[in-house]
Amino acid sequence: MNTWPEGRSDDNRGSRYGRGSAGAQPESARVMRQVRRGQAPSPGQGAYGGAAPYAGGVPQQPSYVNGGYAEPPGAYDSGYNTGQVYGSPGGRGPGGPGDDLYEPRPAPNWRRRIKVTAITVVTVLVATSVATYFWADSKLNRDVDLSKVIDRPEAGEGTNYLIVGSDSRAGLSAEDKKRLRTGSAEGKRTDSMMILHTGSNGPTLISLPRDSNVTIPSYKGSDSGKLYQATGRQTKLNAAYAEDGPELLVRTVEANTGLHIDHYVEIGFGGFANIVDAVGGVEMNIPKDIKDTKSGADLKKGKQTLNGEQALAFVRTRYALEGSDLDRTKNQQKFLSALANQVATPSTILNPFKLYPTMGAGLDSLVVDKDMGLFDLASMFWAMKGVSGGEGKSMNMPISGNSPNGNLQWDSAKLKTLVSQLKNDETVTVSGN
Repeated sequence: MNTWPEGRSDDNRGSRYGRGSAGAQPESARVMRQVRRGQAPSPGQGAYGGAAPYAGGVPQQPSYVNGGYAEPPGAYDSGYNTGQVYGSPGGRGPGGPGDDLYEPRPAPNWRRRIKVTAITVVTVLVATSVATYFWADSKLNRDVDLSKVIDRPEAGEGTNYLIVGSDSRAGLSAEDKKRLRTGSAEGKRTDSMMILHTGSNGPTLISLPRDSNVTIPSYKGSDSGKLYQATGRQTKLNAAYAEDGPELLVRTVEANTGLHIDHYVEIGFGGFANIVDAVGGVEMNIPKDIKDTKSGADLKKGKQTLNGEQALAFVRTRYALEGSDLDRTKNQQKFLSALANQVATPSTILNPFKLYPTMGAGLDSLVVDKDMGLFDLASMFWAMKGVSGGEGKSMNMPISGNSPNGNLQWDSAKLKTLVSQLKNDETVTVSGN
């Protein structure tokens, strides 16, 4: 039976032992030339410098001894029997275990990592701070031009802020007006006025009752630029604001006190309530129950957190208080100091989800003078915080009684001493009502 493919038989194979063979004997082993660098061996000399270990072009084969192969004398040691490749112990490539590719990874340079991390954090903080500064600065409403105020007294030591709470309903919807019980009166009037003095002897916060009796001085109209001569007309302090706005109010305060006002800050009803809500409410200790249908205040005695609506009602209440406007100014001082203290806490400053809404609500609703900067505003808040922390003093303007027209008359002797101490940045010793 023919078992060869394609019908081949043994006869077809002839005398070939294998493909390519010319006879019946196997071919001799084909020899691959060994290549060695250096001078070629002379005839009759072995490939490696000694006598040729074999003849006839056939290398001497290793013998099998004691269970392993033994190279003949002078044979080429390839290193394969010991697992060495290209002279590398252990068959691990050039250089062996000491090669750089197999060295352990160096220990991390923690000093460098900490340095890079610190630089990155500082860079991010600086960039965020700069961006926040310009964002906040752009939101200030610098609408009051104190350069229009004429015949101003000489500036003294320290800084004097005139802080005004107006009854402006700007930005309030009909629903807001109803909820906050602000009414719908047109225009705006001053609801509270305070002078905050900051200096080297601690801050001093002085409330000016809106029913204070003042003389309207000569002044230049803020819009018309027309000069209005003084006639000796006496009226309530808040009438000056209603007559010609912040510039006339500053002019009237300076003329009746002799104290130079450096900066002006005003906030309306809506802005005040929004700031309180943005900061998460303000904790107050109410000395006794307060119920006032006009302001909407309905507060129980004791410590509690007031939201924006409750806070606005609290600072506007006067008919339910024994001292009327004088007691109201004291409540306003307490609340504003507590609000400043709340805004300046780490829980607000270090929490962007609280800080930015608070800044946005406050800056959007503030009206300041053209020279007012963010650092001036921050200084004002820190000073008010100091008042609530016991580092300063809060008081009402000293009152001697009522004037013939029924308004509150300032005590002229105490006023003179008070203004002198503020101008010289001295500790205030005068007490108010």
